[in-house]
Amino acid sequence: MAIYMQRCYYAALGMVGSPQDAEDLSQEAFARAFKARARLDPDRPFYPWLYQILRRLCYNFTRDTSTRRRKLERAGSWLVAEATVRASVDDPERVRATDELRDELERAIEDLPLAQREVFVLKEFEGLKYREIAELLDVPIGTVMSRLYAARHKLAAQLEGLE
Repeated sequence: MAIYMQRCYYAALGMVGSPQDAEDLSQEAFARAFKARARLDPDRPFYPWLYQILRRLCYNFTRDTSTRRRKLERAGSWLVAEATVRASVDDPERVRATDELRDELERAIEDLPLAQREVFVLKEFEGLKYREIAELLDVPIGTVMSRLYAARHKLAAQLEGLE
């Protein structure tokens, strides 16, 4: 179950942006799944069922919260964590440039519409295949592909020239 909790947490983090809110939402998803366990089809995988519960919770949270701009306050930091580690401590200019790139990337991801951001996070950070994403979101595979294309296109346009 720990692996499902971690996956739920990161999926929620990608959708709502706040580590605290992501933790609350992922725990709430598990609580609701436990209460509804009688409705679980034993012939179907567990995670897609759990993800649908989490997804609805995250969508409702995003819709209902008055602070919509907090969506990805710090979630994008894990995107460039590797680059930060590789940046030499002896080179403060390189560290500053990496920090600036991380901040720009976080803002660009935050600006994506929720549906595009969700597909982007599932593909790029969760490493899911198009078909798996389509099943999780209960949408056609073409919708997954078009949302991912749009997300990548918007990110590329926003980050152009930041290299």
